Amino acid sequence: MASQEAAPMTSMEIEKGSQAGASLPPMKPKFEPLKAHEMSDGKVQFRKVSVPPHRYTPLKKAWMEIYTPVYEQMKVDIRMNLKARKVELKTRSDTPDISNLQKCGDFVHAFMLGFDVIDAVALLRLDDLYVDSFEIKDVKTLRGEHLSRAIGRLSGKGGKTKFAIENSTKTRIVIADTKIHILGSFLNIKVARDSLCSLILGSPAAKVYSKLRAVTARMAEKF
Repeated sequence: MASQEAAPMTSMEIEKGSQAGASLPPMKPKFEPLKAHEMSDGKVQFRKVSVPPHRYTPLKKAWMEIYTPVYEQMKVDIRMNLKARKVELKTRSDTPDISNLQKCGDFVHAFMLGFDVIDAVALLRLDDLYVDSFEIKDVKTLRGEHLSRAIGRLSGKGGKTKFAIENSTKTRIVIADTKIHILGSFLNIKVARDSLCSLILGSPAAKVYSKLRAVTARMAEKF
């Protein structure tokens, strides 16, 4: 009996001893986050954005508005190459994120397409913004007076139709001759593009407005 009672005691002692002797697992190493230039093995990354002839003067006037957020906030070097007529962007040793270079490239490109600096700068601050471009001939092949009337329908009297689509879909639209550029989130771009396509195909503005009202009301309910 005595030996049977002593057996569990010894096993408990062994367990206690093994727990005391067990070494703690090694601590996880803590590494500092890599900087942009370290991710690319210290190589400097470049982007070049061409300046079309008709945007050269607006670029001169708005240069400081473009330069300040790119250089000071995004920590990306920017310069204008007068000979090549290109805006050149380059990462620095203190650039916090590698994606900043792409964002700055998109921002400058949006300005070249005709967007205002105030609208284009949103590309630097928000992640889910895009620029979508298409031509009128992608929707319908129009020539001469028919093409002119389609462009007129897109803008409306004094830009009324364009502003109505912009405000209801929370997008920005640039109509540059037969090219159309839309800046906004993916879903909003789709709604704006559908409305513009309806106008190109010949729908009256009133019909497009009523469809827009229905779609925007549905979107408001969803979110």
